[in-house]
Amino acid sequence: MTQVVTLSAPHAQDCVALAEIELCGELMIAAADTLEERLSPDRIDEVLNVGAGGAESAPTIPRQARHRG
Repeated sequence: MTQVVTLSAPHAQDCVALAEIELCGELMIAAADTLEERLSPDRIDEVLNVGAGGAESAPTIPRQARHRG
């Protein structure tokens, strides 16, 4: 019997993997836009939306504001 996998109900691990891919994409876009050789730790925190909010704030996944074409 063939098992069918639906994309409408991903498993928890799939959601985590997709979130990680999204964050990597955000970092790549930020790195491509910078004139410096490397992203600063502060810029990385800004791109990933971490740091200043502390442990109390709920984590969010940044969405790409624009698509490169």
